[in-house]
Amino acid sequence: MDILSSALVFVHLLGMAGIIAGFLMQLITGNGKSPKVILHSSLLQLATGLLLVGTAEMGGGELDHVKIGVKLVVALAVTVVAVLNLRRPAARLAVIAGVLAVLNVGVAVFW
Repeated sequence: MDILSSALVFVHLLGMAGIIAGFLMQLITGNGKSPKVILHSSLLQLATGLLLVGTAEMGGGELDHVKIGVKLVVALAVTVVAVLNLRRPAARLAVIAGVLAVLNVGVAVFW
């Protein structure tokens, strides 16, 4: 189970890196196009986050459900912003997605 959890954490972190990379790509290029990596990475983070919670629940560990709920709401917000950004690209939407991803990391680390 430890190998599975470690692999899920690894992929989860890659998803966060993809969101930040997509946000930076959109800002640097400035061509008005939205990279799909933001959406795909946000979906990857949602899926791996849910799997991480599921494996932790199966392991019988104590979980802070309020923290998980906050992280889920922020992850859903990132996904919604990524979809909106794909439909109508705007630099501010990419910034919002990037800031929300960093906020989610802050919640994970400091809460």
